[in-house]
Amino acid sequence: MADTFYITTPIYYVNDVPHIGHAYTTVAADTMARYMRLTGREVFFLTGTDEHGQKVEKTAADKGMTNREFVDSIVPRFRGLWEKLDIEPDDFIRTTEERHVRAVQHMFSVLKDKGDIYKGEYEDWYCVPCESFWTSLQLGKGDTCPDCGRPVEKLKEESYFFRLSRYGGEDGELTRYLEANRDFVVPESRFNEVLSFVKGGLRDLSISRTSFKWGVPVPGDEKHVIYVWLDALMNYLTALGYPDTDSEKFRKFWPSSDPVAVHVIGKDILRFHAVYWPAFLMAAGLPLPKRIVSHGWWTIGGEKMSKSKGNVVDPFAVVEELDRHGIGADGFRYFLLREVPFGLDGDYSREALVNRINSDLANDLGNLHFRTINMIEKYLGGEIPILEIPDNSTPQEALQNFFASMIPGNYDVAGQQAIFGIVSKYYKQSMDKLDFSDALDSIWALISVANKTIDYSAPWNLAKSEKTEDRRKLEDVLGVAAEVLKVSAITLYPFMPSKMQLIWEQLGHTDRLDEKIIDISDISFFIYEKGQKIKRGPAPFPRIETDRIRALKAASDAAAAKPAAASIAAAVPLAAQPVNPPSPLVPPPTSGGGLGRGPQIVDAEAGGVIGIDDFMKVDLRVGKVLEAERVPKSDKLVKMKIDIGAETRQIVGGIGKAYPPEELVGRTVIVVANLKPAKLMGIESQGMVLAAGGVDTLRLVGFDDAVVPGTKVK
Repeated sequence: MADTFYITTPIYYVNDVPHIGHAYTTVAADTMARYMRLTGREVFFLTGTDEHGQKVEKTAADKGMTNREFVDSIVPRFRGLWEKLDIEPDDFIRTTEERHVRAVQHMFSVLKDKGDIYKGEYEDWYCVPCESFWTSLQLGKGDTCPDCGRPVEKLKEESYFFRLSRYGGEDGELTRYLEANRDFVVPESRFNEVLSFVKGGLRDLSISRTSFKWGVPVPGDEKHVIYVWLDALMNYLTALGYPDTDSEKFRKFWPSSDPVAVHVIGKDILRFHAVYWPAFLMAAGLPLPKRIVSHGWWTIGGEKMSKSKGNVVDPFAVVEELDRHGIGADGFRYFLLREVPFGLDGDYSREALVNRINSDLANDLGNLHFRTINMIEKYLGGEIPILEIPDNSTPQEALQNFFASMIPGNYDVAGQQAIFGIVSKYYKQSMDKLDFSDALDSIWALISVANKTIDYSAPWNLAKSEKTEDRRKLEDVLGVAAEVLKVSAITLYPFMPSKMQLIWEQLGHTDRLDEKIIDISDISFFIYEKGQKIKRGPAPFPRIETDRIRALKAASDAAAAKPAAASIAAAVPLAAQPVNPPSPLVPPPTSGGGLGRGPQIVDAEAGGVIGIDDFMKVDLRVGKVLEAERVPKSDKLVKMKIDIGAETRQIVGGIGKAYPPEELVGRTVIVVANLKPAKLMGIESQGMVLAAGGVDTLRLVGFDDAVVPGTKVK
């Protein structure tokens, strides 16, 4: 495998401020750069801004600014967004820099000297926003640009041309290269588009303009400026020191043999990168990049984002909101790369973002983190146990055997993507192909099985036992939980660098993940040093309370002040099939029954018998405990956040003597979902959790197997 890795984003056009599309591409490239550094590769990660062209010249004039003033006002917004998103490029290039002007002019001269550039006259249709030329046959309906749908202009002017036609057709040099390197463009669907386009024949490309001046002058003929795409694409070489092809950086990172160079781009600029760019390089006698990875677009409600529709997502605003919830940029980074397979289009919504963060980060990873750290501190004095690996067994085999022994036979361990080899087999393969969502799926399979292990083994019960074998089992459960949390921190670090460093340090490590080199193909388990202690700290991913929950709470408060017949659900429906309105837990238990009620012995002869219609008024829902903490100044009350499918409820229960809070997190319970709101010690409770027994011997009502939160109990 190559020891060096060069990854680039497109350089972003500065006619407007950065949006979610810019963030998506750059987060992906930054994630890949961090992953490659983690594996020991020397990495060069480049991004930057494209500052020349007719669009910029026109926008600057409209704003009453010089071209330089305008671009200088926009560039800091890109730099600021990358800092906000924890993106750390090795270089940020601007096409207005002298080093770039020199490189572009040198390339133009090389291509001209080799006979691939000639002077002629251009007449055809031109789209200013796309900086693209079209024939009349290619135009869309109403003589519009086939890419963006906007009007085009008929241009006729003197121009320099690049002999692009030499490289296409059935036997052109670019055609032959594509057929021999079918992974040059990914995904495969985009490769097929490119190959078909090239094989169909290419027209010579106009590469200069005289109708505007904001660009790189053609050497020796300065009334012409070089076409923006020849200018822009050259940035990938400029940053490596071109035209000095003997420089250390150029030889190290441009792919003459071993180095790997990957361009990450949006599908809208695929033709420029997969057709024009390789043809320029072939003409100049330079090697081609290893791969061009083309991803899809983010849409809103199925529509492409546009300023005119007012549906453009501002990544600054998204991250600022996540900061207020204690999530930060890592939640946004994770969402972008988990929600949609890289290469496909995705539909953005705030609801999808919140659901992904709450479900994956707060619930799954958050539960594993909370229970592992909390129970190691409580039951083992904060010291992470050293796990023994049996003779003739690898660490991963030991982990597999542990899961198999701790989880009942009806739980499909094999179906969790062969957990014992998950990192080496699935994560690495997926990351090497930039299949980010698949890589994350593999880690979540590991997190899921670790949470199941805790659920089934019940370390809170093992801790109460005085048996030696139970103590050993307790150490095994919590030791493996710590190992899974550690592996999660390592493998998720490229995606969420700040939060994973926090988890890493809470596991007792003092070094930095961005300075580590790890063999991902054989990641080490069971490497904690004897005496290593956890360090408690803040939860990495607090659950986000959504506007819907706040609206329901307000509706509940209003309904509590009205006659009982008032319907909250009528005012604020929970879902398409509504759950009944939020309701509190009634006062703490005195002897049993549901949490908050004593046992009720029904005397049928006294008229206590109810009909099925009355019983059906009780709305019982499956819930999953997400958070639990003691209520101050009470030895009985526990405040819980419980997921009941359509929403999260806050429920206060008198269960503290029977269940410490850490033993409740992750449990499946039954919630009475349509009781009226009430307050216990000043804390609102929005439901009742069913249990049986006395104050000290209460036992939660639950299920043998996992049931989806929100399922109606009947």
